[in-house]
Amino acid sequence: MEKRERPLGVTILAILEAIGGIIYLAGILIIGLFLEMIREFMPGAMPEAGFLKGFIELIVLIATIVLLILGLVSFLLAYGLWTGKGWAWTLTFIFSIIGILLGLISLPSGIISILINVLILYYLTRPHVKAFFGKAPPPIPPPPPPV
Repeated sequence: MEKRERPLGVTILAILEAIGGIIYLAGILIIGLFLEMIREFMPGAMPEAGFLKGFIELIVLIATIVLLILGLVSFLLAYGLWTGKGWAWTLTFIFSIIGILLGLISLPSGIISILINVLILYYLTRPHVKAFFGKAPPPIPPPPPPV
């Protein structure tokens, strides 16, 4: 199998994706610490029984599961980007489109998200990047200079 050189931008995207995964997993820890802090320092804020306590714990459980899934997907995507897997290119492309749509929904505050995702889409469609992921033939090298 031919060794392909990973483009610098793909390396950066993979590292940022891994950092995102770490942040998602850290979010689980923060939620747990926050819940424990409420229980310890504000015992009246968390009733011992009843609907409110169950509702709060359900919300915390859902948030924890969502953050865990997002963290694991981020690590998987970082691996795929790092190793040049075609599915990682496809997922990154799809997630960037979703990011643009979410940015449009949250305008004007979503403008930064839109710009970043448009840049990612543009970068992913460059011939050398597509070739790295096996989505396009390798670029043809320039002809040698005339002698």
